[in-house]
Amino acid sequence: MKKIQPEEGESADIVSENIERLKELFPEAFRESGVNFDVLRQLLDDAKVLDEGEEKYGLNWHGKKKARQIALTPSTGTLLPCPEESVDWDTTKNLFIEGDNLEVLKLLQKSYANKVKMIYIDPPYNTGKEFIYPDKFQENLDTYLKYTGQVDDEGMKLSSNSESTGRKHTNWLNMMLPRLKLARNLLTHDGVIFISIDDNEIANLKLLCNDIFGEECFAGKVIVLCNPKGRSQDKYLASCHEYLLIYTKSVLDKGQLNAPKSKDEIAKDYPFQDERGVYRELELRNTHREFGKFNRPNLYYPFYVDEEGCIELEDFRSSTAVLPVWDDGFEGCWTWGKEKARKQLSELVAKKVSSRWKIYRKGYASDDGELPTKQLKSIWSEKRHHTEKGQKAFNDLFGTKSKLFQSPKSLDVIGDAIAICQDKDMIVLDFFSGSGSSAHAMMAENSKDNGSRRFISVQLPELIDEGSEAFKAGFRAISKLAIERIRLAAKSIRDNSPEFSGDLGVKFFKLGKSNINVWNPDHSDIEESLFTHQELLVQDRTEQDVLYELLLKRGVDLAVPIESRDLNGKTIYSIGYGVLFACLDESITKDQVEVISQGIVEWHRELAPSSDTHIFFRDSAFSDDVSKTNMAAILEQNGINHVRSL
Repeated sequence: MKKIQPEEGESADIVSENIERLKELFPEAFRESGVNFDVLRQLLDDAKVLDEGEEKYGLNWHGKKKARQIALTPSTGTLLPCPEESVDWDTTKNLFIEGDNLEVLKLLQKSYANKVKMIYIDPPYNTGKEFIYPDKFQENLDTYLKYTGQVDDEGMKLSSNSESTGRKHTNWLNMMLPRLKLARNLLTHDGVIFISIDDNEIANLKLLCNDIFGEECFAGKVIVLCNPKGRSQDKYLASCHEYLLIYTKSVLDKGQLNAPKSKDEIAKDYPFQDERGVYRELELRNTHREFGKFNRPNLYYPFYVDEEGCIELEDFRSSTAVLPVWDDGFEGCWTWGKEKARKQLSELVAKKVSSRWKIYRKGYASDDGELPTKQLKSIWSEKRHHTEKGQKAFNDLFGTKSKLFQSPKSLDVIGDAIAICQDKDMIVLDFFSGSGSSAHAMMAENSKDNGSRRFISVQLPELIDEGSEAFKAGFRAISKLAIERIRLAAKSIRDNSPEFSGDLGVKFFKLGKSNINVWNPDHSDIEESLFTHQELLVQDRTEQDVLYELLLKRGVDLAVPIESRDLNGKTIYSIGYGVLFACLDESITKDQVEVISQGIVEWHRELAPSSDTHIFFRDSAFSDDVSKTNMAAILEQNGINHVRSL
């Protein structure tokens, strides 16, 4: 039985994974001592790699290398489950995580790599006065713990005030770079990220995203009219807009970022109806003059139409031949060949226009169940996108006119971003959750189209100012305000859409230090250090705490079900339909080994998981090494080879 090591409490080691990928591609560049960079450069044909020193195009700033390295440094934290602060804990797939988003993004790397279809974030706009997340990590979570009051620290200042630091843009970029790099890893191949931003950092953000996602993956920059009155306190021009920057993980085809048309748009655009459904009439003649009889002779042929408007491909009764000829006599062509026209003749309509017959084809709104889509424009100026609409939606939930949260995003800005992704069953991630607008918007979209999207929201427990309306209302941290908003939004949707039976719950997690003790010996008394480290798990942590850390470390979705059974007085857990099993009891005797192992084998056979199963026990639980060896042997004899102890 292999014993899990303390360092296995860390999140995914991205550096090691990158090295392994390089080793697969260029094995000859690796030696026992590590990477031979001279060989690697030769294999990459370094003659084609121009080294122009500092004279090269790109975005550079002081601390960029360190910020990149921060993204590669594993986290030693974990996510602690909080069922008492959750809604529908046992069934929901929605997640809300309270903690520093950099650490959380690291922890999500194994479980959610390449699984998130959409990311929406509304990061600090860096006006010079806003909070900037503290990333000067010396011992992993220490800075975060100090900020949240879990560890004492004197005189710690966390701001991006340009007058005091002189590094306004540098600090902001150092904060954004590692988060965006980690976020990209989570996106699916066709995933999309939407970033709200204003003029303070739009130029830098676009260059940064070009760096991380690739300039070829820039999908667009939307101008959102959020404040039509304009900001009168601005020095020169009254700002009335902000931006929505859009990047994809890979280059997508045209139409992949279209949004479905609304019912009203369909009714307007498709005014005709037959037994197949609603449709519009589109001229069958090719409307581009670069195509015609001169270069598409096979598409130049006559239809025959009688006075009743009946259409045939052969002359009949007193019919009239209709050719794809323009009003000025130019001989064009049809968009359909003759054989296709013969097969789909029932989809053609003849109409007289200015005493001449024209042929139209029926363009149906729904083809094979898929509704028509539209290409959204780069300026969103409708009232529903205004910030005041977001403020009203927020205030209505809390039943107040006071601004508990300043300027929450319009739900329709995020709703339109969700629509662009064209996926009713995707994960939506927001790691600058703020007041929880994205979670609210996603649940609202699910209720409209009966979708099964799920959200992952991450918010730092940023302390609320004591003089604020939110503090007076009883909220002490932004994260607490956000989770309450999600609860209220779910109740409102349930009340207003009783026919919707989708997921309106949320699992609540808090960032904390790992449940696994880090080896930190007292060199003056190694014997005592060995004795005190016999127990690998942190005291006072629950079995549930440990189970969810196992999910993270093994790369299992945090929303999978956890079941339990009693075997000879010991609780056995099955996680994710048998992907993981765990027994965290503090003692297992010789007599209990066979009953427990056989019970696990039978349960494993019932579930028949598709992937290799891992089983975890407390190392200190076994009465002796023989018991531990017997347990592992019985399980391995039955095809369960990954037996490990904590």
